[in-house]
Amino acid sequence: MAYENNDNTENKMESIYSKRIRAGKRRTYFFDVRTTKGNDYYLTITESRKRFNDNGYDRHKIFLYKEDFNKFIKALGETVDYVKTELMPDFDFDAFNHDTVPSENGESETIPVASVVEPPVENKPEEASDNGTQDEVDKW
Repeated sequence: MAYENNDNTENKMESIYSKRIRAGKRRTYFFDVRTTKGNDYYLTITESRKRFNDNGYDRHKIFLYKEDFNKFIKALGETVDYVKTELMPDFDFDAFNHDTVPSENGESETIPVASVVEPPVENKPEEASDNGTQDEVDKW
């Protein structure tokens, strides 16, 4: 008799870091750092789209392993730069630099990312000397 383990809880690795990007009304991207049983790390990139018939979500997932991080980032950057400079040089991509945040009356309000003020981080002098690294990350 063959035994099939249908308990996915053991195979499901917990996310140790997660970043969510909402892209429109029906699409969300998730960037999750996960760990293997051998204490190694990998990244999952998930696109989640709400179905038209309002019956759940379609999810597509990419698994990215540490040995491919640099190649992936390089290829993604080159591809985005090609679209921006060669295919759509006159398009204002900065017009999409905004987030939706709750306003004081509880409704969502769209504001430019640049106007979001982060609270100062104390006791981290090494971050204060970081010259523009965050700006470089925000560009891609």
